[in-house]
Amino acid sequence: MTERDEANGGASQDDPRRQTRRRRDANLAQIGRVVAVMSGKGGVGKSTVGAAIALGLAQLGRRVGLLDVDFHGPSIPTLLGLVGRQPASAYGGLCPVELGSDLKVMSLGFLLGGADEAVIWRGPMKIGVIDQLLGDVSWGGLDFLIVDCPPGTGDEALSIGQVIPNAEVVMVGTPQEVAMADVRKAVAFCLKLGLRLLGLVETMGTIRCTHCGAEVPLFARAKASRPLGVPLLAKVPFDPDLQAACDEGRLAAFLAAGGTTARRLLDLAEYVACGHGPGLAAATGVQTENKVPQEKGSQSMRYAMPTADGALVMHFGHADRFTFVDVNEGVIGAVREASPPPHAPGVLPAWCKENGVDIVIAGGMGSRAQSLFAARGIQVVVGAPAEAPEELVRRHLSGTLAPGTNVCDH
Repeated sequence: MTERDEANGGASQDDPRRQTRRRRDANLAQIGRVVAVMSGKGGVGKSTVGAAIALGLAQLGRRVGLLDVDFHGPSIPTLLGLVGRQPASAYGGLCPVELGSDLKVMSLGFLLGGADEAVIWRGPMKIGVIDQLLGDVSWGGLDFLIVDCPPGTGDEALSIGQVIPNAEVVMVGTPQEVAMADVRKAVAFCLKLGLRLLGLVETMGTIRCTHCGAEVPLFARAKASRPLGVPLLAKVPFDPDLQAACDEGRLAAFLAAGGTTARRLLDLAEYVACGHGPGLAAATGVQTENKVPQEKGSQSMRYAMPTADGALVMHFGHADRFTFVDVNEGVIGAVREASPPPHAPGVLPAWCKENGVDIVIAGGMGSRAQSLFAARGIQVVVGAPAEAPEELVRRHLSGTLAPGTNVCDH
């Protein structure tokens, strides 16, 4: 054994672990971007979001790999209808299970003896298996590798962050303080490892009615504090149709069929594909929620709208909370809420101008107020429906926000 071998924990050049790591590094060199999907707590829809991102990227024509390292709860095979499939052996390794022409999937769930078999491993075992899944699986050339991590900041997430230091992260959580507290810890974990956080996906904050399509809030939103500086990428409701599709292995078909929830998940995949979102600025001490957009003529703008319980309220001048939504180069970035000053004529237009607002969306607004906004160079969109702020901004950007009746036209 050489002195160099001793420095590497006694592993010689011919040690199988070292060979696996060499193959791992060679495989990673053929992958364009690695995006880890993480959550502070379990049961928040993390695997569903990760699988939807992978499917959405494949729909965009990207070459995608989906790696499930949630060893104690590998649900990717169930979500994608791949239960019972087994990876083939090739060249001393494994070939990932293919779903369509552009998506390759690997999960420990393919290798277990049964769906109810428990995995009882300590940290070193998990780290070794992650090396094998990256090094002994024939991934080939990929544009994206989506990694479904287990909840929390344990060995699996730490191993991914250390082995792939340029990995990007999509965080998933529900809008309740008991979940967001752990999300904030997971964000701090990403900062310490130097990982780029693309943003937060908020799940199950509302439930979608299967009869009328309306979304009803499930949590007391004011009590849940999102991490500072983390853009809100999407809000995915608790959708009974999505839940049924996941249980039955029809997630791909659910996304292909369209619908509001499917569009939000596919929009999220498009955001990840763009890769030019604001990311996490907290590493530099900047809280992106408080940044004022650039001057007119740039690709940045700020929307403002009165909201309550996560949706637009109809009467502009009587709202207790406003939501600001920043857009950078056509991509939704930071989202924050603020309390407006006491209502009085001309106060809200001045307050919005001070906060760098370019466009106001409202259900209703009087003609006098509209003229005051126009005098300050702020565009007003009235007659908008009572939907989530990000959804209204997306529709306005895409030109599909058709103005309705101005509920306050005096």
